[in-house]
Amino acid sequence: MFFGEFEYKIDEKGRVPVPPRFRAELRSGIALTPGTEKCITAYSLAEWKKMAAALTTGSIARDKFRKLNRALFGAAFSQTVDGHGRITLPAPLREHAEIEDDVVIIGANTYLEIWNKILWEREKAVSQEQVWQIIESLEKH
Repeated sequence: MFFGEFEYKIDEKGRVPVPPRFRAELRSGIALTPGTEKCITAYSLAEWKKMAAALTTGSIARDKFRKLNRALFGAAFSQTVDGHGRITLPAPLREHAEIEDDVVIIGANTYLEIWNKILWEREKAVSQEQVWQIIESLEKH
C-alpha cells in the first residue's frame, strides 16, 4: 500500500528519487503512464500486470478494448529504480504533467502519482472538500 506525500526536485536528467519506504516494493520495476489529471501515474510491475489481466477478462466491446489498450499501454514507460533510488521521468510524461522542477509524489493506495508541486497544491485544495463530501455520503448509507 502506498500512502503519504513526498516533495522532491527533479534533476537535470529528468530523474526523481523514489520515496525510500517504497523502493523495495518497486525494485522489480515501475510502469509509468499519463495520469487522468495532470500527473504521472506509477504502478509496481505486479500491480500493472494485475491491471492488464483484469482488462483482458472484462466484457468491453472489442473496439473500445482496442482503444483502451492503445491509450493505456501505448503511452506507458517501463523504468527501474537506479542505485541511488531514482527513476527517470520520460520527457512526454513530464510534458503531460507540466513537471519542470519541484515534484510531489503522492501515495494513492495501489499506485503513486507524481505531480508538479503547484498543480498538486491546486488539486489538493479542490479535492479535499470533495473527499469530505464523499465520506459524509458514505457514512449516511
